[in-house]
Amino acid sequence: MPPPDPTPLPGLVDAHTHLAACGGRSEEDVRAILDRAEAVGVEQVVTVADDMVDARWAVAAARWDDRAFAAVGLHPTHAGDLDDAARTELEEMAADPRVVAIGETGLDYYWTTRSDTCADPAVQRDAFAWHIDLAKRSGKPLMIHNRDADRDLLDVLAAEGAPETVIMHCFSGTPAIARECVDLGYVLSFSGTVTFNNSVELREAALLTPDELLLVETDAPFLTPHPYRGQPNQPYCVPYTVRALAELREVSDEQMARVVGSNARRVYSLPLR
Repeated sequence: MPPPDPTPLPGLVDAHTHLAACGGRSEEDVRAILDRAEAVGVEQVVTVADDMVDARWAVAAARWDDRAFAAVGLHPTHAGDLDDAARTELEEMAADPRVVAIGETGLDYYWTTRSDTCADPAVQRDAFAWHIDLAKRSGKPLMIHNRDADRDLLDVLAAEGAPETVIMHCFSGTPAIARECVDLGYVLSFSGTVTFNNSVELREAALLTPDELLLVETDAPFLTPHPYRGQPNQPYCVPYTVRALAELREVSDEQMARVVGSNARRVYSLPLR
């Protein structure tokens, strides 16, 4: 069963979700997901692509409902799909005003040894460099996926020259990596993983992240916050993670909501509702 609706906490934005994977493959289904989210204070969402099919779904959802915005790109495990046709289509999508970020892109070394279809690291790095360039050319934030590749990922960003805004989606690194990212001005986005009982280092990373570089996301339908870990996730679950961060940082729930909500609207250039 999905988690119960949290107590409403107004002004929130889900900084990274996957509406299609949550069942949002029609205008009606997207509206139902976003209606439930808005009822608990999650006013806007950024729905993110993993592959070209997902990218088309994300743009469609952003056109169906003005509470949804899209991020487009190829997940590093799908980096081998970045052929000329995909480059052309992604460049066209990036020009769409409903598209507010490029990604998720980056490096994923976890799946290289666990999946026969995962792009190898060299292919991932080439695709990552191309997405970095697209973010700079489009003037839109770069949304990073990083799994087991901290050093190489930061080195590629340094070598290519990072765009103005870099978002470390579902940050999962050590406090030392968090400090390095913060020093570079990268935005750290925390998901339900920061609430897990075994995420001691991740909470330390969240504590050292300054207010202005902090986002909250669901990464739905994955990573449902404690105590509902393993149950289906959706954007309406954002308040659970925000309240956990508020307790960690010793501020009120309302103050934490104002911080992460205003950050998301600034980072993605979202309109006020």
